[in-house]
Amino acid sequence: MDYIAYLHKDSKSDFGVSFPDFPGCVTAGKSLDEARRKAPEALAFHIAGMLEDGEKIPKPSKMDDLAGDPNRENAVAFLVTADFDKTKTVRVNITARENQIEMIDRLARRAGMTRSAYMVQSATSGVAFKKRDGSGRRIINARAKQVKSTKRKENQGS
Repeated sequence: MDYIAYLHKDSKSDFGVSFPDFPGCVTAGKSLDEARRKAPEALAFHIAGMLEDGEKIPKPSKMDDLAGDPNRENAVAFLVTADFDKTKTVRVNITARENQIEMIDRLARRAGMTRSAYMVQSATSGVAFKKRDGSGRRIINARAKQVKSTKRKENQGS
């Protein structure tokens, strides 16, 4: 099935793609072509997450149904077919602390996404890779040394 996608471009951002039938399903690219190429994969991952969570997949909207959609303003609408042939969905089991899962669920709901879709998008967006440049680790290590030093001084004074 083909679903309508909106291609957006704000002056200080990459080209973004959103799907009116799937709030929270988004992708982006540095060029029009890159954003367009990523759209089928993003849609397939989102639908796979919905299926995994037992959610009902909506029927595709018609262009006429979306004529008054405020999200369509300043966007180009195009059709996207979920790319299930190229991507095989695999169920995985992860281990995380309960409060981490609660936080992931909260962030996913805020983004209008399923847990699976949120985790896949977070993992594939490159955000985690960008944050691992070492600077965050240096801050954490410096703070840990301060805490150890303070505890040593407290123990010596007792």
